[in-house]
Amino acid sequence: MDNSIDRRDFAKQTTAVVGSLFSGPLFSGRFAFGEDEDRSDRRLVLLGLNALARAHELDYFTDGHRGAALIAAHLMIDGNEMDERARSRIVELFDLNWATKPLCKPFPDEKPDPDGIARIGAALAANGETLLQVGHNAIFAMLAIKGFRLLPEAATPKRIDGICEMIRSFTPWHDIMPDKDVDPPPFTDAKAASQFILREARDAVDRFVGYGQGFAGHMLTFGQSLVELAAMGDVDWAESCRTAFRKYVTVTRQGPAADDKRYTDHRPSKLRPNQAEYWAKRGDHSVGIGHVFKYPYSYYELLRRANDAALAKEWDARAYHVF
Repeated sequence: MDNSIDRRDFAKQTTAVVGSLFSGPLFSGRFAFGEDEDRSDRRLVLLGLNALARAHELDYFTDGHRGAALIAAHLMIDGNEMDERARSRIVELFDLNWATKPLCKPFPDEKPDPDGIARIGAALAANGETLLQVGHNAIFAMLAIKGFRLLPEAATPKRIDGICEMIRSFTPWHDIMPDKDVDPPPFTDAKAASQFILREARDAVDRFVGYGQGFAGHMLTFGQSLVELAAMGDVDWAESCRTAFRKYVTVTRQGPAADDKRYTDHRPSKLRPNQAEYWAKRGDHSVGIGHVFKYPYSYYELLRRANDAALAKEWDARAYHVF
């Protein structure tokens, strides 16, 4: 017997869980969802924008991760046509961990200002050449911009102000001169740039076995954020971060230092984040600060744009290390 529920029933159930979060114009009137749209998906975007906009008041770094993860999860679900079991489990994980926390609570009603989204790009570009905390300024900015374009009614001045403040909070990290031979393709060349990023991340996986896979994971997310900005037409904002990304590649190519902390590697597994079983096997509170959602979102987007079967095969053999 099939115990699954259809998209419309699932949307009603998940919306009811935290219905108090959605009182206001964003989920009524002219912004109401159409009959065939899944409220649970767009709900993650709104929760993520709320969290990103409030992160600077709490912990800009860890809470910014949580906000970015909510938006990345929606994009991962949508971009990979994940089935209802995977969708419902991912939404459940957010409900169990962050969705009803103060971080995600609604913002006051305001007249939206979609043109104000440009202020986020300007905040990013202002320090784009400096490598700031593994490129999270670019990662979070891209996801905020993409989220606001999905939900233009959410682009209120207070949310935009908060996200700009968060972007300005990041501090320099390993801000060294980039090696001259680190020269990624233009981010407007999505195929070539995605292939470059995937190759660098692939090599980082091998380089950091036994030392954790943060370098590989952030190669995916940092790099993909710049490709995605360019694909959205925000080429100047993407290219403003070219030097910072080159610095990150330079640092990553150096590999682990002898005294770096060691970590237990993930055990080999055939499960991948685009499969429902992957999410079913995750514990109810095993979401960390959100890399579990952001890494695979960027990975699948880069694979799609790279369109390179050989590279995809090489990556699939290693993917369990990161996921």
